[in-house]
Amino acid sequence: MTTRGRTPGQPGLLRVLNDRAALELLLDDGPLTRNEIAQRTGLSKPTAAEIIRRLEAAALIREAGTAPQAGRRGPSAVVYEAITDRDLGVAVDVQLVDVRSTVVDAAGRTFPVATHTMSPAEMRAPGADIVAAAISRAAAAAGVDPDLVTAVSIGVQASVDHATDTLIFTDGLPGWPRDRVAATLSAALGVRVVIENDANLAAIAERNMGAGRTPGSFALFWMAEGLGMALDLGGHLHTGASGAAGEIGYLGVPADARSIDPTATIVADLISESAIIALAAEHGITAPDGTAADWRQVLPQLPGLPEQHPFTTALGERVGHNVLPALAVADPETVVLHGPTGIAGGPALAAAVTAWLRTRTRWSTAVVAPGVPDTPVLHGARHVLIDVVRTALADRLERISDDVPAPDPAERP
Repeated sequence: MTTRGRTPGQPGLLRVLNDRAALELLLDDGPLTRNEIAQRTGLSKPTAAEIIRRLEAAALIREAGTAPQAGRRGPSAVVYEAITDRDLGVAVDVQLVDVRSTVVDAAGRTFPVATHTMSPAEMRAPGADIVAAAISRAAAAAGVDPDLVTAVSIGVQASVDHATDTLIFTDGLPGWPRDRVAATLSAALGVRVVIENDANLAAIAERNMGAGRTPGSFALFWMAEGLGMALDLGGHLHTGASGAAGEIGYLGVPADARSIDPTATIVADLISESAIIALAAEHGITAPDGTAADWRQVLPQLPGLPEQHPFTTALGERVGHNVLPALAVADPETVVLHGPTGIAGGPALAAAVTAWLRTRTRWSTAVVAPGVPDTPVLHGARHVLIDVVRTALADRLERISDDVPAPDPAERP
């Protein structure tokens, strides 16, 4: 079996593997000297020198000064860094009204987040226009050239069937294509497009840096204008045959929950915007001027409520009815309450759901607040994009490694 004309073990393949290991080391650890690259990869100094020669020729690394340690000079004192400002990505979170975006590079550095509230006309605009504007805002916030953006990762309120490249289970996104969605956006924008359900991206963020780091499995409930769920099993997202795993909000209201809200027909109705507004009015939660509060005015008040506040208890019961089907089917180790409602409810809402489950059902699953409450969808999209950008760099590295001549033995340091 050959790999692009090479058999495993041939020098060309070994060069690619060594070059890739050194590049990833520079991306993960930051600037290093030739000797440090040799030490950390376990390669010889002459081999490290050849790697540096090839990476420089490929415009993947550059000199970044000299090592500060006293007594060093010459080639061994030169520090090299990965070039991360020529192949950039942009992570985009498209919610019902708000769009957030941020630049991503292969090293995973943090860039400013650009936030924009769409007008009704913008909400109906073509998806490519919405994403293009988000890219421009992110690039401006980061002070980079938008022409350097080569990939975009987009989180949306919809399920994505990656096998057929279609959007399903969405009640919004009026100007977005439903078929060949990533391909259509990519052709319009001129960059690679990765599109994913927002709850799934939030779960990626929680697995990498939040409440999902420890448990073997967890279900993340994304409670926003709608309801979605992401299921992480051992570090892998279970999205189902068509990408629709987690669309539990469309389940019918169980018989024992009908008395809570006789107007609800599906479980998502129990924790919808209108349901939370009505629940707030019932428990005396109003707008700052004393009038009836809308959904966006209710949520900021939740963190200040006492843990045993009747509103929190009542909302916990409603959330519990939404969580229960996932426990019965998947039995995850942990449940993370996320999205605007889960973030606002915080530990108090998680405690209320836990109490309801343990007193009214046979489950005693740990229910927790988000570990990544700030821009979780963007964080998940960033993790996806870092891999995408690094893969693009590695592909370029594989193409050039055999084209860069090895140095003459007399030139080896």
